[in-house]
Amino acid sequence: MKVFAGNSNRHLADAICSYLNVPVGKASVRRFADQEIFVEIQENVRGEDVFVIQSTSFPTNDHLMELLIMIDAFRRASARRITAVLPYFGYARQDRKAGPRTPISAKLVANLITEAGADRVLTLDLHAGQIQGFFDIPTDNLYAVPILARDVKENYDLNNVMVVSPDVGGVVRARSLAKRLDCQLAIVDKRRERAGESEVMNVIGDVTGKDCLLIDDIVDSGGTLCNAAEALLKNGATSVTAYITHGVLSGGAVTRISSSKLKELVITDSIQPTTAVQSAPNIRVISTAQLLGEAINRTAMESSVSSLFD
Repeated sequence: MKVFAGNSNRHLADAICSYLNVPVGKASVRRFADQEIFVEIQENVRGEDVFVIQSTSFPTNDHLMELLIMIDAFRRASARRITAVLPYFGYARQDRKAGPRTPISAKLVANLITEAGADRVLTLDLHAGQIQGFFDIPTDNLYAVPILARDVKENYDLNNVMVVSPDVGGVVRARSLAKRLDCQLAIVDKRRERAGESEVMNVIGDVTGKDCLLIDDIVDSGGTLCNAAEALLKNGATSVTAYITHGVLSGGAVTRISSSKLKELVITDSIQPTTAVQSAPNIRVISTAQLLGEAINRTAMESSVSSLFD
């Protein structure tokens, strides 16, 4: 087994390799003057089981091209098997035709990764479960819920906790966390009038006197979370904390969340935190290195990955 990394999230790659007790593979991923990407694998990988760690986060297209070119380089270097490890799978929100004459970009990206030469994919909390079917190669979708549940147990009195889904579409994810914590579930009913904006309508469930935990897979602009937090507090919640897997946090999201009524936003390191995220007073990052490292180890050993969540 050999583990390599692109430039998208070197901190996570280093942590994963530390867990696995293997060195990060030697590879040069650089750019020419015109920003064209060049990859050189600097050690022998013939016949090896290769894992490439790369989140397709901002700048999304650059990191995606790095991944594709690295996969091609390993294929041409005669690696026995190539697994693309995507802690965050970009383009996942484009998983269906949202209107006439629009693309299904998640399927296109899946095709690109497959055609580049990947033999399997390992990813974390896909925005929509059906994206696993977009790949024509084996795909393991890991869940961050066990990590989030462990953090909740360490920081909250479970007798006073209520898990909240910020929209109807996230109920399955929220129910999974509520089941692990053995607590109640509420739903924020919101109506989105236009892209990038959301309006909270009402709260389904009695949140009076509860420490509410908003659970979702992606936080981008932060508008939905901030609106949901205000609605929950107006309905009698004692505090509101958000647990999110992928902290995209584009534009002015960090400033918006820092000045919001959220007690805390907890995100994972599936996307490398920016300096602004690291210095925000109410944003905290927890590690996925052990989860991803164990999944990589089990894949290499041909043992069960799904048993990680039993």
